[in-house]
Formats: sequence, C-alpha cells, structure tokens
Amino acid sequence: MSIKSFAAKIYAKIVRSQTNAWANKPVQTQQKVFKYLIQTAKNTTYGKDHNFASIKSVEDFRRNVKISDYEGERAYVEKILDGESDVLWPGKPLYFAKTSGTTSGAKYIPLTKESMPYHISAARNAILNYIAESGKAKFVDGKMIFLQGSPVLSEKNGIRFGRLSGISAHFVPNYLQKNRMPSWETNCIEDWETKVNAIVDETINENMSVISGIPSWVQTYFEKLNQRTGKTIKEIFPNFNLFIYGGVNYEPYRTKFEELIGEKLPSIELYPASEGFFAYQDKQDAEGMLLLLNSGMYYEFIKADEFYDENPKVYEIGQVEKGVNYVMIISTNAGLWRYNVGDTVIFTSTNPYRVKVSGRIKHFTSAFGEHVIAKEVEEAIKKASTECNALITEFTVAPQVEPTDGLPYHEWFIEFEKEPKDLEKFIGILEESVRTQNSYYDDLIVGKILRKLVVTKVEKDGFNNYMKSIGKLGGQNKVPRLSNDRKIAGKLEEFKINS
Repeated sequence: MSIKSFAAKIYAKIVRSQTNAWANKPVQTQQKVFKYLIQTAKNTTYGKDHNFASIKSVEDFRRNVKISDYEGERAYVEKILDGESDVLWPGKPLYFAKTSGTTSGAKYIPLTKESMPYHISAARNAILNYIAESGKAKFVDGKMIFLQGSPVLSEKNGIRFGRLSGISAHFVPNYLQKNRMPSWETNCIEDWETKVNAIVDETINENMSVISGIPSWVQTYFEKLNQRTGKTIKEIFPNFNLFIYGGVNYEPYRTKFEELIGEKLPSIELYPASEGFFAYQDKQDAEGMLLLLNSGMYYEFIKADEFYDENPKVYEIGQVEKGVNYVMIISTNAGLWRYNVGDTVIFTSTNPYRVKVSGRIKHFTSAFGEHVIAKEVEEAIKKASTECNALITEFTVAPQVEPTDGLPYHEWFIEFEKEPKDLEKFIGILEESVRTQNSYYDDLIVGKILRKLVVTKVEKDGFNNYMKSIGKLGGQNKVPRLSNDRKIAGKLEEFKINS
C-alpha cells in the first residue's frame, strides 16, 4: 500500500465521522445555516431591501423574501457586474459561473470565498466516503481524468468569469496535480471534438484509474478509445476502477457503458450545479444521494404538482416525505435567496436525507395535463432497453399535438446504438411503463385523448450533430429529456431516419 492510499484511508474515516455528525442532526444543522445566512447578509443591498435585520424566524424570511429565479436576482447581479460590493453577499464574488439559461439567456451565478470551498470539498468528500465504505484506496495512485469545460477565464471589475467546471479546475489540490489529466493545455481547447481527440491521444497509454464526467460526453470519449484500439476500456486501462458522474441520470447509459468498459464498475453519483454542490452518493447500496445540509445552503421544498398554485405550501427538512416530487428552493452563502434552481427531486430516505433528481420543473411533457417527468421516461427507457437487449445512445420526448392523421401522441426521438429486434415490443414496454408510473397519462390513453407513443429513430451521431448545430456540443451541456413543445423535435427532424 502506498503512502498516498494509506493516508487517504485515514482521512476518509475522519470525513465519514464528520459527515455522520451533521447528517444525524439534520434540522439543527439547517437551522444553524439559516441563522448564519441571515446574520451575515443583513447589511448587504439585498439584505436591507428585504429587511433582514428584522428576520427572527423562517416565517419572517418567507414574508420578506418571495421565491424567485434568476430573473428575480438579475438586477442585483447587474449591480455587481457594474462593480458594486456588498450587494447579494458581503464583498464581491470571487467568480461568476456563466451558464446558458433556456429562457433568461446567459446567466451569471456568483461564487464567493465562502461558497467556493464547498464545491471543492463536496467532490473530495464523495470520493473519501467511498473509500471509507469500501476500504478501496489503491485508485488514488493512478491517473484521474475529469472531463470538464475550459479553465480559461475572463475578468471584469476584479471578478473572474467562466464555466463552473473550468473554474473548479483551478482548485485541484497539489497532491492530485501529478495524477490529474488531461494536461492544462488540452483542457483549454474550446472545440469539444478537437478536445476529446486530444484527450484520447494523451490518455490512451496512461494508467487511468478514475474517470469522471457527464455520462453522455464520457461515452464519446470511450467510443473514440474503442474505435482507436478495438479494445474495451478495461483492456486499455486495466486499473480503471471507479467512474464518477453527474449532470444526468446514468441509468439510460449504463448498459452501453458496461459494454464499452467490458464489465460493471463501482460508480459515484454527484449532484453539482453552478448554484451549489447539493448532494453526492454516500453509500453504494443505498438509493439516492446524501443532501448536503451543512454546506452553506438552506433548503426549502414545494410539491411539484402544487408549484404553480397561488400560495403553495413550503416544506423544510424535517417536513418532507419520501416518494414525493419536490421543487428545490435554495438560499446560499453565494447570495442566492429563495432561488428556484429549476430541479425537481424525490427523497429516497429521510434518515439520513437522500435525494434523487427527478427532472426539471420546466422540462416535462404536459400538453394534455399528463405532466410526464424525466424520472418516468428514464425508467421506461431502461426497462425497454433491458428487456429487448437494445442499446440507447440518446433520447428525448416531445408531444405531437397536431398530427397529420389520428389522435395526438408522445413522440420519442431515439438514437440507437443497437436496435431492438422487435421494435413494436420495445414500444409496448415503453408505453406500459409510462402508463404504470403516470396515472394521468394512462387516463388519456384509456379515454382516447392520446394514442400510443411513436418512436422516431435518429441517425448515428444525430444528437451530437443537433447539439453542434445550436452551439452546445460538449462541456456541461445536455439534451433535455422532455419538452412541452416541438422546438427540439423540429430540429431533430433533420436527423431522423426515414423508414
């Protein structure tokens, strides 16, 4: 055992003990965070505008601060961009993470000296918790690759700007620098296709032990390695023992990954976002990810099916229930206040509090009131693929409200790596799975408001070509699982297979 792996095991036990300490006191932990946030920000512009000095309770907070999204904080962000201090949080942010909003255009999410360390420690602690649970630490001696955005940053008024993953690249600890891949120069390549090819060149002969990234883009990397060598990933990297992922649900990709890798591998799911690092998988045999309650973020939750009501009920930790689809609202030490992240989550455990991401509150299909969510279509595609021995590269679902003939339907655009031998059986399993999970959709089928779903096959690399056509190939970009209109579907029509 190397000194590094021995030290990692000791540190892992310490972190696991610290994690258990706050996880076992969830309500008290969140109350402490809440008081800290209000007290620290009371003299900021936002704090004064919302009378933070008078806030003594969560009820006061809710009366003074309305739930909002980026548009609700845009005016304050623009003050910071113009050079003002003490606006949303004391001082100025260290960084702005630039994201591409679907409705707001470019969004600039502040990262402060208080919030940034939690982004880094959460990723580290996820790995350390795995070491503490499994006892495996040998992988820390090998090379580690993190597929991420360019670390090249711009600057204005003393604040640096970039993608979150690129910003995070500046915080890789010294003890990992020798293990980290790709090189800084390769990481700075902006064009995704050029970058992936350069990463293949750099890593193909290395001792890779940990690989991390969004599954869809890691899959591209694996496919290029396979095309280059004709070997499985495990044959190329015999010591590859841990896959770390986040950004999208891994399940639709799992079968394809296991084929490319050549075997099943342990994995760790992460739940990072520009707004905060919310959760990570803390146990291999438990469903969901541990919600990080001590990381400078105060959480509130609203049931997704009540979110657009005039006065929906708001829940804190201690009040949420397992199995309910909630919209997650956060207040943070980066200066986001009752901020709707846009994600929906379902609690899989309340002792400790673990969540799984079920979708986006704006990404659903409900042209007829069915409100089909990402969790439902992802479970359906997994079931159909498994039972029909099919491999899926990518997929998305949209309503067809005005078909040329017959009743409206849900259209599934699917790029197959390996098509099912019996497509009708595959469609039938998809249909049955969604109907079983979603009673509203089932009622619409029974009531002959909708007809059976339709699968439209997309040509090889069709989704990549679509993402490239809209300037969102690579990095942290991903295809929405669901739409409530035909915008994405219309573009994908260009890449469908005409049968």
